[in-house]
Amino acid sequence: MGHRKHSQPRRGSLAYLPRGRAKSMEARIRTWPEISSEQPKLLGYAGFKVGCIQIVSIDDREKTPNHGKQLVSLGTVVATPPISVIGMRGYYDDVYGSHALFDVYSTDLPKEVSRLFTLKQKDGAVEKAEKLLSRVDELHAIVAVMPNQAGIAQKKPYVFEVAVKGGDIKQQFDFVKGLFGKQVKIEDVFELGSSVDVASITKGKGWEGPITRWGVKRKQHKSRKSVRAVGSLGPISPASIMYTVPRAGQRGFHQRVEYNKRIMIMSNTEKNEFKINPDGGFKHYGFVNGDFVVLKGSIPGTYRRMVKLRTQIRNVPSKILKPNILEVVI
Repeated sequence: MGHRKHSQPRRGSLAYLPRGRAKSMEARIRTWPEISSEQPKLLGYAGFKVGCIQIVSIDDREKTPNHGKQLVSLGTVVATPPISVIGMRGYYDDVYGSHALFDVYSTDLPKEVSRLFTLKQKDGAVEKAEKLLSRVDELHAIVAVMPNQAGIAQKKPYVFEVAVKGGDIKQQFDFVKGLFGKQVKIEDVFELGSSVDVASITKGKGWEGPITRWGVKRKQHKSRKSVRAVGSLGPISPASIMYTVPRAGQRGFHQRVEYNKRIMIMSNTEKNEFKINPDGGFKHYGFVNGDFVVLKGSIPGTYRRMVKLRTQIRNVPSKILKPNILEVVI
């Protein structure tokens, strides 16, 4: 039985190799979209996954059989506390890629940031950075989000970069400089009805065998000593196992990006517009207090995990329609 009579497609995708654990609980966004706007704006935000609900809305997708009718869809609640702009970073490009040219931080930093690093910035750093703007190709804002403002016990904040697009570099510099020490809300970055990309670390499943991890078939009864092992690891020569052979290993806890998640609801728990919190709170999370959004569909990650929201980069629509929500089913 060292051969096969019939061929078949390989099991599992090789697109995301190696399937190892993510190095951090925080997902990285490597690519930012280009926008046609005369005014600078932030292209990213952060929130914390809460749970799932059902949304009853009117289907506004044109040229579909269900257009104008009621549609029940899954919605994911994301708590979105305000983010604090604590600094900016300028990049210049050369043949070797992008390189940081300067870092400038606000003098008024949240006290939680001291849990991550101690800032020692010289006087006149903003003026020196402004003189280097002619060499800057891209500008990023350095922001911090506090998990305890979303009802999570973690005291250490998440600090990450958000791209600033629109206008020229001088306008972007003045825009971020004016936000130093201030808080930005979700409604200042995204619009109701628009779509965003969600980057997060998926649920960790631990060590899994090739049956679960790659989807290979179980062997026939009594054909081999093992049943849930791969039938062949490859030819006898060369004496090495190719990377394409399904093997056991880590499953889950990978960084993934979900594209085009529409913002169905953007509200605050104090407005009483929609009852989001179930009786007793969400399982594994609790009660949502403050700003939140409801995204259509599912997003990667487990509850209480930080997710990053980015301006839509694929299939950008020509117009943004506000969704017509009839009911929220908890």
